[in-house]
Amino acid sequence: MIFLIFMEEKKVLISTSFGDMTVKLYNETPKHRDNFLKLVEQGFYDDLLFHRVIKNFMIQGGDPDSKLAKKGQSLGVGDVGYTIPAEFVPATCFHKKGALAAARQGDQVNPNKESSGCQFYIVQGEVYNENKLMQMECQALQSAKNNRFNQLVKEHYEEVKQLRLARDKEGLMSLQEKLIGIMESEFEGKKSLPMSAEQREAYSTIGGTPFLDNEYTVFGEVIDGLDVIDKIAAVKKDRSDRPEEDIRMKLSVL
Repeated sequence: MIFLIFMEEKKVLISTSFGDMTVKLYNETPKHRDNFLKLVEQGFYDDLLFHRVIKNFMIQGGDPDSKLAKKGQSLGVGDVGYTIPAEFVPATCFHKKGALAAARQGDQVNPNKESSGCQFYIVQGEVYNENKLMQMECQALQSAKNNRFNQLVKEHYEEVKQLRLARDKEGLMSLQEKLIGIMESEFEGKKSLPMSAEQREAYSTIGGTPFLDNEYTVFGEVIDGLDVIDKIAAVKKDRSDRPEEDIRMKLSVL
């Protein structure tokens, strides 16, 4: 006999001077869930700042350098010395309003899209109409193709390396055409990458940032206190998108 065990989703309270947000953590992203819980239980986030806020986009925090940061100090590069492998679950863990996601370094230095060990953001986003969603589905296909091609290049790294050392331009061009052919065959017949019904419903009603799906790991969502996101996102900020008045956080496991 097979028994199915359903793990209860853990919840975290994020307290700020603008109010409280209750976040539930997804079991579909266990590495991010467990790391976040560990840091919360250690008190790591207490007194850190929401150091970057952009209206109609997101609010970001978790930089350990922000605890003792002076006014005007640039923030956003602090970390805990490790990263977390990406955990993309696009059908259910996506960038709707209130989504809790992991920040990360850019693709040029982080091609595997590994997450910061501590920095996170909470989505505010905006509402999208049907035409805009269809455009994004087409853009998602092109992004998927680019990612697949880059993966194939990585898989043929030694071959590429040898051809470059030999300065074999024809060989490189031939290999490139071969890899493009493999990639195109895998996406043959597809004109877009359709969103799930749940994604379309969320992005056309409460809104979000769909262009970040499959780029940054979403590992939870705000289930109470969405208005707090709006309040924080609307504050006055400096040229670096840091709030002029510090917004500190205190996190606790419920």
